Amino acid sequence: MSGDGSVTVRDLSVRFGRGSQAVHAVRGVSFSVAPGESFGLVGESGSGKSTVLRVLAGLNQDWQGTATISGLDVASGDRRLPRIAQMVFQDPYASLHPRHTVDRTLAEPLAIHGIGDASRRVEQALMAVGLGPGFRFRYPNQLSGGQRQRVAIARALMLEPSVLLLDEPTSALDVSVQAEILNLLHRLRRERGLTMLLVSHNLAVIAHMCDRLAVMNRGAIVEEMAVAALRRGEPREAYTRQLLLASLGYDRAVAASMVSYD
Repeated sequence: MSGDGSVTVRDLSVRFGRGSQAVHAVRGVSFSVAPGESFGLVGESGSGKSTVLRVLAGLNQDWQGTATISGLDVASGDRRLPRIAQMVFQDPYASLHPRHTVDRTLAEPLAIHGIGDASRRVEQALMAVGLGPGFRFRYPNQLSGGQRQRVAIARALMLEPSVLLLDEPTSALDVSVQAEILNLLHRLRRERGLTMLLVSHNLAVIAHMCDRLAVMNRGAIVEEMAVAALRRGEPREAYTRQLLLASLGYDRAVAASMVSYD
């Protein structure tokens, strides 16, 4: 495993477009994640949380501020960064190449970084995510959504990173499969001492997986809190309270109390 797994973001800002058409997607975001901690970024679609993750993964290079992973400057493009932090994407149907076998998908990061013993490493990664060697030469269209996401997680583990960046890793899956993937991630974190930065719109997922969280709205962090306080129903901001109510599902009494006849 590479690096200590710490993550630090300071005054991060991201704009898309120019002039009057520019969208200020992330506005002065700051937070830090300790080694081995699981930290959540939560908010509605369009709140900027996934954009933060893409900056840390090196997928968005047009931003201002500072961001470090294990003390390395993300903006530097240091070749050690991919071996320290890896990303798992939201949609397992889009993140795997349809014409590549599982074996090729998992072996590719090893080839890029000049790491040998690919056969053994691929089989070990499949076992770690609950898939046996029998899945090694299957294609994505021969896998269920949950199996595809397990392969995506295995791919992220191939370089033995210390940080996993998780972008809504269960939202595209059937409800019956979501808990299995969350439990897998929870086990991997415990066994490998991973730092996790988890993006979700679902506070219930964050409460299950994380130690602390930051709530984002319109590109900015409006509240940061411990998950223990969230579970006690003690958010400070009205926006966080609304998210909490939404995560509890539809409640007729709650809905009625929020109706305005003005």
